[in-house]
Amino acid sequence: MEYKRTELGESIGFTSIPAEQFKTCSVYVRFATRLEPAEAAAHSLGIGALSASNSKLRSVAELNERLSSLYGSALGTFTRKRGDIQILGLSASWICNRYSLDDEDIEGEMLSLVRDCLFSPNVQGGEFDATPFRITKNDLLDRIDAEMNNKRSFALARAAETVFKGEPAECSCYGTRISAEAVTAAEAYAAYQRVLSTAQVEIYYVAPAADDRAAEMFRREFAAIGRHPRQCTFRAVSPVKSEPANVTEKMDVLQCKTVLTFKSDSDDIYALRILSAVLGETPVSKLFVNVREKLSLCYYCSCRYISSKNTLTVDSGVEKVNIEAAEQEILHQLDEVKNGNITDTELESAMLSIENALAAVGDTPSSYSSWYFERFCEGIKVDPQHQAARYREVTRERVIEAAKSLKLDTRYYMLCREDNE
Repeated sequence: MEYKRTELGESIGFTSIPAEQFKTCSVYVRFATRLEPAEAAAHSLGIGALSASNSKLRSVAELNERLSSLYGSALGTFTRKRGDIQILGLSASWICNRYSLDDEDIEGEMLSLVRDCLFSPNVQGGEFDATPFRITKNDLLDRIDAEMNNKRSFALARAAETVFKGEPAECSCYGTRISAEAVTAAEAYAAYQRVLSTAQVEIYYVAPAADDRAAEMFRREFAAIGRHPRQCTFRAVSPVKSEPANVTEKMDVLQCKTVLTFKSDSDDIYALRILSAVLGETPVSKLFVNVREKLSLCYYCSCRYISSKNTLTVDSGVEKVNIEAAEQEILHQLDEVKNGNITDTELESAMLSIENALAAVGDTPSSYSSWYFERFCEGIKVDPQHQAARYREVTRERVIEAAKSLKLDTRYYMLCREDNE
């Protein structure tokens, strides 16, 4: 499978990905901008309002009815965080023209709809129309509340505030609930206008056959915008603290949460990724086998590597009485890797888990889009097969050196409230 990225304008990339196995066409438009606490909520609401209505379809009901008439086509928006960068996006998918009745041009209809949502939103008097915007804001507030109610993800978010204190990555991609509530329809529209003119734009078009209409539409529409793009730094290594930070919070939870975050000064991202898998990403990883299964010190204990910040995070759910013992065993298992005590089975299982993830790229159009966007952020051009070969080149010695590069940066504890509190 070959893909091609072309420049439609300054800091505007268009990547066409031919995928004959699909019967649908998909487009993903990503805006990358620096994550700022004062702007995060407004940016998220600005992008979110685009999938609620546009200048021609002025209500959620009208827009959904139009999508339904186009063979159940889909349109949505999303907000993500990647290190210090806020990723704002709009995606759309539709059935290929060859499967439509009466030679209906579904491709042309959906590209027009995407164009209207992005470049001709439902705006009156310099602000998003009140009713669709209210729905968008309620959706965002519900999403923020849902993240707070998921205590595992909330613990990771709270830990990040300390781990990356003073860096953009400390913030949520959605902003806070208070900041989101305060954003007006006019402020959200101004934020979207700012994103249109300043963000790095990456567009991905996944379809069974090439069609130049998508690239030409985006080229034409962006050319009419006065853009002053700001360059994004997609990988900003976070400096390790001179002494590990310790943060404890008490909340209404039945199961305590702990988060240990380590930072590295190594540039060997492949070895660090395999290290993460060896340590805590598979059913035969050191943390799963020893901390959870053999010693029964936690309900879960897993690991993930954040390449954009060069950090490795271990999070677990534990009983309060087991927190210290679990932490000591986690650190002991990391020391085991540093000392070279890695079995062939552990290494092979880690590699197989990575290869399995790479093999899944292409199962869905979104997996292609996400894969190639991540490679763009990393500054490399490689397909999943060649990426797998790079992982296969990683030696045991490189994994050991990667482990030795890790320094404990932050301990975060979410504890259960006592009955008398």
